[in-house]
Parts: sequence; C-alpha cells; structure tokens
Amino acid sequence: MMLPLVAACASKSADIAPSYVSPIQYQNYSCSQRAQEGRRVSEAAARVSGQQDKKRGSDQVLTGVAVVIFWPALFALEGDGQTAAELGRLKGEMEAIEKTSNQKNCGIEFRRS
Repeated sequence: MMLPLVAACASKSADIAPSYVSPIQYQNYSCSQRAQEGRRVSEAAARVSGQQDKKRGSDQVLTGVAVVIFWPALFALEGDGQTAAELGRLKGEMEAIEKTSNQKNCGIEFRRS
C-alpha cells in the first residue's frame, strides 16, 4: 500500500515574503537614525535567514531519510514557523525603512537576495 507523502519542509529564506510593517513608525527618524535602524534590521534579517536556510537543509535531509528508510520520521519536520515569521517581519521592516527613506531622500536601499 502506498502512503501519500505529506511533508512540510521549511521554505528557503529568499522565498519568504515580507510581512506588512507600517512605515509610520519611521516617519520622524532622521536619515542617520534610519540608516542605523536599517543596519540593525538588515543584520538581524541576515542572521535569521541563515537559521531559516539551516532548518530547510535539515528538513530536506530528514525527508530523504524518512522516505527511504523510516516514514514516521516525517513527523519530525519543522516546516515554517517562528523563524519564518520573524524573517517576514524583518523584511517588512526593511521595506518600511526604505519607503520612508525614499520619501525623505535619504538614499537608503537594501540589496535583495
């Protein structure tokens, strides 16, 4: 009997969409304050992206092992969760900072991966 394969591997960090973050919180920031906050958010996003991609790699290995050797191991897959949500929020913050930066001619742009 063939069992359907239902596995929820974690997404690649690049595939996680930004969550909406209101740019209003950055409206009164100076350009230097936006730049400083942008660096903080960007560094956090890079760290969380690495965590997300590590989870994805672990899930992919576990899926391969589970399919070939022991299908109950599929229940140990992490999938997307708190790390993906945090990354989406951070990406949203970057968009909000960039938007207010453009409005104030600060010239802050984030490189997209």
